[in-house]
Amino acid sequence: QVQLVESGGGLVQAGGSLRLSCAASGSTFSINVIGWYRQAPGKQREFVAGISSGGSTNYGDAVKGRFTISRDNAKNTVYLQMNSLKPEDTAVYYCNARSGPLDRASWGQGTQVTVSS
Repeated sequence: QVQLVESGGGLVQAGGSLRLSCAASGSTFSINVIGWYRQAPGKQREFVAGISSGGSTNYGDAVKGRFTISRDNAKNTVYLQMNSLKPEDTAVYYCNARSGPLDRASWGQGTQVTVSS
């Protein structure tokens, strides 16, 4: 089992930056991929960014070139640096991990990001 706790959300003006953190605990050795999804009101949850156990990164088209995912293995923490934020980035951001041989999914509780115009 993997437990995830997000932090770092808040209110920011368009063009600003925020950094989200996701602290993992439990069976962190079994994590295959860890990353971020987001869900805006009335919309489906969408993929934002992910980083594999090997360090490969992947980004959703909407955030490429603006967001950067990274991790600190010693702290079992994944970060999402969000730059050049837009009002359409407003959403609840969820940390997600897939672990073990069956790629079992774990989710954090979410953190709200609001970008004002």
